[in-house]
Amino acid sequence: MFTEDLKLYRKRIIPAECKFLKDDVIVRSDDEMIVTTWNTLNPKMEFSHGCSIYYLKQGFKVSKFYRHDNSLLYWYCDIVDYDFNEAENSLTVTDLLADVLIFPDGHMKVVDLDEMAEALDKGLITPQLLSEALRRLNELLTIIYRDRFDRLQSPLEQLGL
Repeated sequence: MFTEDLKLYRKRIIPAECKFLKDDVIVRSDDEMIVTTWNTLNPKMEFSHGCSIYYLKQGFKVSKFYRHDNSLLYWYCDIVDYDFNEAENSLTVTDLLADVLIFPDGHMKVVDLDEMAEALDKGLITPQLLSEALRRLNELLTIIYRDRFDRLQSPLEQLGL
């Protein structure tokens, strides 16, 4: 499906932006997932780099955020939508706002649900896409609650990331 020169874009609804992830390195790519490593686009105090798995069929991205000393800050899970442009060999990943953070001690936070409501109120997201995002969030939370998050982590672990 993807060639080795795939261009990745990150699109946000709030704030509205689309950025070319020119420095992300694609480590693995197939019809099921894309695995990348990356450094932060803008310097951050909390973290400096990480790696991500784009689960293409499920509509979520699972990322490991690392501190400057290479210790794990947290797992960050985005609910996303994908748009592949074959002519440009590009994949635009739209952040659908809802996120799940999982900390090394096992506690978890679901964040930015208010942004989903704001996006709907302002007409920035269709009711259909919001509904799909909520279904994807439910699927992700079900995996986590059933103690199966390790299955989503395993591709990174297998690659030593």
